[in-house]
Amino acid sequence: MRGGPPWMRPGGFGPGRRFRRGAFVALAFVVLLVAALATVVGSILSGNAPAPWITVAVSAVVVVGLILSARVLWRSARSVGVLMDAADRVAGGDYTTRVGEVPSRPLGRLTAAFDQMTERLETNERRRRELLADVAHELRNPLQVIRGSLEGMLDGLYPADEERLRPLLEETEVMSRLLEDLRTLSMAEAGVLTLERETVDPRRVAEDAVEAYRSTADEADVRLKLVVGDDAPAAIDADPVRLTEVLANLLTNAIRHSPAGASVTVRVGSAANRDVVFEVDDNGPGIPSDQVPFVFDRFVTSADTGGTGLGLAIAKRLVEAHGGTIQAIMPNGGGTHMRVRIPPTEHVI
Repeated sequence: MRGGPPWMRPGGFGPGRRFRRGAFVALAFVVLLVAALATVVGSILSGNAPAPWITVAVSAVVVVGLILSARVLWRSARSVGVLMDAADRVAGGDYTTRVGEVPSRPLGRLTAAFDQMTERLETNERRRRELLADVAHELRNPLQVIRGSLEGMLDGLYPADEERLRPLLEETEVMSRLLEDLRTLSMAEAGVLTLERETVDPRRVAEDAVEAYRSTADEADVRLKLVVGDDAPAAIDADPVRLTEVLANLLTNAIRHSPAGASVTVRVGSAANRDVVFEVDDNGPGIPSDQVPFVFDRFVTSADTGGTGLGLAIAKRLVEAHGGTIQAIMPNGGGTHMRVRIPPTEHVI
């Protein structure tokens, strides 16, 4: 294996090859110039006038060198100037700034990286504004309910009894849950969410999640079933709280989107590569094909079922924090099939 950094190896990076070619050309130019000057100086020191062709050659080499140097310096200076102007605009908050192509080839990679950076900044800024607008919208409704009810009580329109106060408490719980979901999501997206890994039984995790949502399913007249495969592992290395949260979010969506009399099935098994597989199936209307690519985005909800639209986004981030994947599959017969795969670790038994 050849050593050294990539730009020093044959077939290395593209900009590195261009740099080497330029360096070789410059070195050859310097060698020729030094040889010509040495010949002139040697002739002068020996008391002989240099041959006219030597004088012409030296002059030509010097002129060509000056022209090439000026051309390179002009291109580099112009490219740097364009980059500086673009950087000033970005510093001023204009994230739509793009540099595009510049005269200097060696700086082409730098400008491409700059354009990619500003594109990401523009995307992040757009998402930030959308998130603020969505959060304001989600918090506005419960706050209006609480304010209206409290004003009615203060004005004596109705008494401050349990019948009036309990809905207010429920609205505060909605806001608290929304804020906690946003906190979990922001920590996961920032990569600072800490997993408390331990050896857990995935079958037990699925059983606990199903039992926790049994009453919710009964109220919605939805049959909730658990199927444990023979290949389901007895223990994995994972955060049991976060793993249960993933299944809880999937079950919440499945029950919410299932009509009365339908069924929701939770399966636990293993993949060929020893990944632990959790699957949640429902008999609901399914997800429209044009919305499938965005089903794990924040605040994506259907118009008729409600919800904050954070459950699947949180589930995706928590699964990815475990190094796993999550898929939304639309079966031909209708409904929605959610599949979670958690890879084994060195602690897997």
